[in-house]
Formats: sequence, C-alpha cells, structure tokens
Amino acid sequence: MKRLFWSAAITTALALPTAMAQTTPGGYTLQQVVIVSRHGIRAPLANNGSALAQATAKPWPTWKVTGGELTDRGALVEIFFAHQMRKWMTHEKVLSTEQCPTKKQFFAWANSLPRTHDTAQFFVSNTFIACDVPIFHQRKMGEMDPLFNPVITEDSDDFRQKAVAAMVTSRQHVDLKESYKLLEQIVNYPASPACKAKADEPCNLSDEKDTFRADYRLEPSVSGPLKTANALVDAFTLQYYEGFPQNEVAFGGIQSDKQWQLLEKLKNSYQAILFTTPQVARNVAKPLLNYLDQQLVEKPAAAPKVTLLVGHDSNIASLLAALEAKPWQLPGQFEQTPISGKVVFQRWHDSKSNRDLMKIEYLYFTAEQMRNVSKMGFDTPVQRYTLELTGCPTDSNGFCPMEKFSEVMREVAK
Repeated sequence: MKRLFWSAAITTALALPTAMAQTTPGGYTLQQVVIVSRHGIRAPLANNGSALAQATAKPWPTWKVTGGELTDRGALVEIFFAHQMRKWMTHEKVLSTEQCPTKKQFFAWANSLPRTHDTAQFFVSNTFIACDVPIFHQRKMGEMDPLFNPVITEDSDDFRQKAVAAMVTSRQHVDLKESYKLLEQIVNYPASPACKAKADEPCNLSDEKDTFRADYRLEPSVSGPLKTANALVDAFTLQYYEGFPQNEVAFGGIQSDKQWQLLEKLKNSYQAILFTTPQVARNVAKPLLNYLDQQLVEKPAAAPKVTLLVGHDSNIASLLAALEAKPWQLPGQFEQTPISGKVVFQRWHDSKSNRDLMKIEYLYFTAEQMRNVSKMGFDTPVQRYTLELTGCPTDSNGFCPMEKFSEVMREVAK
C-alpha cells in the first residue's frame, strides 16, 4: 500500500486551535457525528492503455502515481480538511483532542482500496496528532468491502428490467448533445483509434447508443458514449485538481466555467443515471443505509461519538438519493459529489425544548481551492452546504426534528 509522509512542520501547525464558524442556536449541543466521505484526489482509473487512449490520439500527461492511487495533493487536501473539522468538533465539544480517543469516542471505517484507506489515514492522523488511531477495513486489500460496494443485491428478472428501464428513462430526460460536441472537439474524437476502427462509418459520441445493465452482484453499468465521456471528463477534472499546467488540462481545450459545466454534465449524468434512480439507489445503498440507521436511530447510545466512513462518489450519490435529498448545487464546484467531499450527519440536542435534531451538511473544498492548494493554509475555511431531505424539512438554521429523520430511515432501511 502506498504511504505518504509529511514534515513535522505540518503536524505542529495542525495543533493551533481556532473555532470553525457555524451558526448554532443557544442551548444546542452536538451529540453525535457520522461522516460519509469520498476519497481524496487520485490518478485517473482509466489508464493510457485503455479507454483514454482509445478515445483520442493525443498524448496523455504522465501522473506520478499509478491509476486510482491517492496523490500527494490529495493527501494535503485531507490534512487541511482534518484540521478544519477537528477545530469544529472540538469547539462543539463532541470531540476532545487533548487525549487520544477511545473506540467509544471515535471509529473510522474505510473501503479496502488503497485510495480510500490512505484518505482515512491522512484524515485520522491529522485529526488526532501523535495518536495511533486504528482504521478498520476488511483484511484483504484491493477488494471492495460489502459496506461500500454499490452492487445490485436483488436477483430477479423483474427488478433487473425495472432498474434498466429507469436508467433508460433517466438518460432520455437529459440533453447531452452540446456536451458531447465540446468533448469531441477537445479530444478530436474523429481522429481517435476508436473512430478509426469503424472505417468509413460516421463516428460521433452523440449518435452512439448507450446500453445499461443492472445485473445481480455487479455495479449498475453502461457501455457506450456515456461511459467513454465519464472516463474522459474524470481525467480532465483530476488534472485540474492536481494542478497540471493549463495547456495540459484537457489538452488546453477548456477556457471557461461554461465549458466546465458542459463537460461535468456528462460525468454528473453518468453517476445520476446509474446510481440515483429510485429503483437502484435504495438497493445499492442498502448496507450504508442499514449502518446509518443503527448508528443514528436504533442504537445511538451504543455508537461512537464520531464515526468516519470513507468510500466513493457512488456511495454518496446513492445514499442521498435513497434518503430523497432535495436537489443541491455546491457553490464553487462543478462535480455533484466532489472528490474529498464529506456528507456530515449531525445529531444535536436542544436543551430548551428537550428534543433531538438532525442536521446534514455537505462539507467540501471548491475546485479552485484544490487547484490552488499551495495558496491554502490551515485556516482556509471548508465550504458548508446544508442538505434537506424531502421527508425531513429543515428550519431556518438547517435542523430537522429527529423523529422525522427516524421516519425516513425506518422507511428506507426496512
């Protein structure tokens, strides 16, 4: 497993305490936190010998780590994240960093892939300085942990047909022609090996057909232009975050925010179509839904004060879709579920009214912050966006009655 190390100067700087700003009514006490995190910045999963090389004849820039591995910049972003969240949780007294945490105070669980484990390691070791806090993961690394594995668990033809039909309908409701046109221009798709293999046939992404699948024990999938587009835009996005020179990011073909929005529409649509239709979301998110139900609703008194779960964008997308989160757009981000972003479930107690409340926030850094990470510091504020569930309306401060949240969890986790 890849290991990354940082100087003692960073560890020393992280010890400086200040409070992370948040508006909280008087008499409110934070009792419990569950953090569902996406892993940090990684190298593209599709390497030069696969989908990326087939989609363009242009040479791809070289990464310092192999495909899928956490980068040094990804580690640094997690360090900044840990610092900010540590300040907030210490300020709210749900966590103490004056001593190393017990299992009752803090628990970390990461998917058993190097990038998720390394993300958790950097977050945890910089939340608890000089503490040996274990990170739970299944013994065999390199294989998906069932908690984070977004696979279809319903083995029936009826479910499969309904799931695929829902994906097809979702795809029909989104117009991607302008996005495909821009992508084809950037990669010069007509000159790509994929097009050349078709000889004299017309070759453009918008006219090609997508084929969706929802097979038992496999992730929802698509073959066709949407899969190709997702791999390409994912690579461009990671190049941008990683700080590649502007003329190397998307081969220098992106000049405006509007173009980024068009391209990210492809990637966001890929994720939404595969993982957020009602037929699929509840099914693939079931392990996480059940875990959250136990931690936050059924047995909160037995749960750790703070729990960290590190997985993938598919986990967050399907989880929030299953919970029927209202549509959101994170300011300063083009990704719907940005890399390194964290959905934070917070159980609060209002002593004045003697009631428990739930608040759900999306914590993240903007795309510009991650690209210009050298300009960031330990006091760079994390962006906060309050999420609202359809079945759990929030007040003006973003809080929902715990009994309403419990009703939502009982419905989706049953």
